[in-house]
Amino acid sequence: MGKPEKKKNKILGKRMRQESAQNEKHQKTSSPYASVWSNILWSIKNQLKYTPAVFYMQMFRVPLDVWLAWAGIYLPSLVVAQVTGEKGISRAVANVGGLLFAILCATILKNVIDRMMDAKETPYRCQISYELNKKSMGCFYQIYERKEMRELRVRAKTATEMWEGVQPTRDMTRHAWGFAESVLCYVLFGTVVSFVSPLLLLFLSLAPAVNWFCVKAYQKWEYSHREKWMEIGRKLGYVQGKTADFAVAKDIRIYGMAGWMEQTYRMLSREYMVWDKRRIGREYLSHLADLAVILLRDGAAYAVLLSMTWRGEITVDEFVLYFAAISSFATWIGNIINGWNQMRHTSLRLCDLREYLEYPDVDGTGEAILPDYSKGAPEIVFDHVSFRYDGEEEDTLHDICLTIHGGERLALVGLNGAGKTTLVKLLCGLYRPTAGEIRINGIPVSHFCKKDYYELISPVFQQVKAAFFSLAETVSGKGEEQTDLNRAKECLRRAGLSKKLDSLPDGIHTKLDKQVNENGIELSGGELQKLMLARALYKDAPILVLDEPTAALDPVAESAVYEEYKNMTEGKSALFISHRLASTRFCDRVLYLGGGRILEEGTHDSLVLSGGEYAKLYEMQSCWYQ
Repeated sequence: MGKPEKKKNKILGKRMRQESAQNEKHQKTSSPYASVWSNILWSIKNQLKYTPAVFYMQMFRVPLDVWLAWAGIYLPSLVVAQVTGEKGISRAVANVGGLLFAILCATILKNVIDRMMDAKETPYRCQISYELNKKSMGCFYQIYERKEMRELRVRAKTATEMWEGVQPTRDMTRHAWGFAESVLCYVLFGTVVSFVSPLLLLFLSLAPAVNWFCVKAYQKWEYSHREKWMEIGRKLGYVQGKTADFAVAKDIRIYGMAGWMEQTYRMLSREYMVWDKRRIGREYLSHLADLAVILLRDGAAYAVLLSMTWRGEITVDEFVLYFAAISSFATWIGNIINGWNQMRHTSLRLCDLREYLEYPDVDGTGEAILPDYSKGAPEIVFDHVSFRYDGEEEDTLHDICLTIHGGERLALVGLNGAGKTTLVKLLCGLYRPTAGEIRINGIPVSHFCKKDYYELISPVFQQVKAAFFSLAETVSGKGEEQTDLNRAKECLRRAGLSKKLDSLPDGIHTKLDKQVNENGIELSGGELQKLMLARALYKDAPILVLDEPTAALDPVAESAVYEEYKNMTEGKSALFISHRLASTRFCDRVLYLGGGRILEEGTHDSLVLSGGEYAKLYEMQSCWYQ
């Protein structure tokens, strides 16, 4: 390789490490991801996008609430004025009755709007949850694999859930409109209070600042320490979930693990309670400061009002009006502070959600046109490819140079930790090389969009899982209405599931997971691997990757799969990983990996004759094949 290529690979590797460091910094920052106002605008934008009716109902509700608040303080003074006045009982009843009727109508309208908003907000919450799940399923695998990314997802998910009536994605705009309502009422009632004393208005306005700083300090402490109790909570949830997990039920009973798991749960519970006590204690101190401010503020206000009444400066009905106004004014000042604190608290929850949804992802440029490369068996080139996992000091793969010719069947063997699975994940587009380049028919993998590139590959990984869908849906990866049922049946039979399919009353429509579906079935490990082979057959991609596809099969079933493997790989470029070296006879070429490098290369027979590491490993296994 020439100097320009080496320089190019060095620059690429440096860029990858810089991106990794940037993403880690993106995760570990202690300051909020976005400001309160930014999260308000984000919430309004999404609300207008998904449920605009809720936005307009909330906007209409603000002046309605302000009028109801004004009517609430005006009504007592009106009653006193009418009783002490000389306008007659009929006029008094008409004035008071008219206001009461207006209050009744406004209250009914408010309740109707609230019920309508509750009903229409559900689609909005579901849409945000959909975006969260979409991000989880579409996020670049190398990023999603990171521990901090998965922890961020757990925190983000809490913002889409409802706990004791609190639902952050819904509450952000509610708190914002409530804050606007409090400010309007502050102006309205502040105008009334100013008639009593401008200095009193200033005092009532400034006193709650103490409470605001106390609550802000508590929220800052809570946000900076949230990961500690959330991590303990996540471990608690994991242990509790495993106690009811049917998959480990046999081990818990036979190995007597119940006591150990109970002990672990108690230990984690104690740790969680320690942090919870610290959190509750700090929150309690912030409320004590609030109580002290309220006593000082209201006491001074009422003293001024009583003094003015004694001196005859205000009438009885004015006293009632000012008394109600000062009481309400103090309430609205508290509402402004509480509203801001609620917005800030909700904003901190949304920060985790937004950080997750907006986490920088990796995609190709999209310049390569998929149809040009989805037909025929492509040539695959690893050009001086190296790879290092995040946080590791050394590369897992070192300067891999490899060409898989179109239609070639390549076996990849080696001891555990040799780098086989890492190489497969690089080929599948789940990882990006730290250095070097992978090309498909001469086109760099980075030039494909991930979604398009995945269409080129049908993998069957060693660790496989199936969800609670039907056999047809599992094979096609789509709903039954989009599934070619005849083709799905054919693929299941080719994968060795004919007897199983014929034995099922519902056939290909049979649901998996009997814990979810009443008539569901549970497949054995070998049957599950065959099901995944059927899925690879159904996809029929030009590149086939099989990672230990027969690990859970008995020798007879394994032999049948190898025969089908020949047919499966016809006209495809195939990569096959196996610890059973007898299976490599079906391949055109064998690579032996060790320490992240290609140590030996050739056909099965040539490598056995060479007497190298491959031959030694085959000799150790040969007794299994006699």
